[in-house]
Amino acid sequence: MEMERAKKYLEKGVDGNADGNGGMFENFMMQGLGLRLDSIERGRVLCSMKVPVRLLNPGNTFHGGATTSLVDLVGSAVILTYGLTSTGVSVEITLSLLDAAFANEEIEIEGRALRIGKTVAVVNVEFRKKSTAKIFAQARHTKYLHLPPPPPVQTKM
Repeated sequence: MEMERAKKYLEKGVDGNADGNGGMFENFMMQGLGLRLDSIERGRVLCSMKVPVRLLNPGNTFHGGATTSLVDLVGSAVILTYGLTSTGVSVEITLSLLDAAFANEEIEIEGRALRIGKTVAVVNVEFRKKSTAKIFAQARHTKYLHLPPPPPVQTKM
């Protein structure tokens, strides 16, 4: 069940809506992104895509902001593979851009859980060029996992 939830999250966006009527994230990032889910298991998600022209920066390379958004998306999907009902709230995203990716270049995005605790999750997300397996970006995503309030204590009076 948790794998299906993570798969739906990646394929249809945060609110499960792929019709373009979602929020800014779904309309800007997800629509026509071409993100493919290649492999999913507990604590690991592997996706691939071609870098779309609309996500290039003025230097004609894959935009760092788009890369960061994908860190959030893939990192959140990794958390869902643990069967949690929420992906939590981002506390920190650290991104190192090590090389450039260009329009229509095939890339892989791999997210791996480093720690999924009771209140904090930490995920590593790596971006590689598919043709060479060369890492061009690496990120660590930390999220606060809010827990539902405990049930009220029943006391006898």
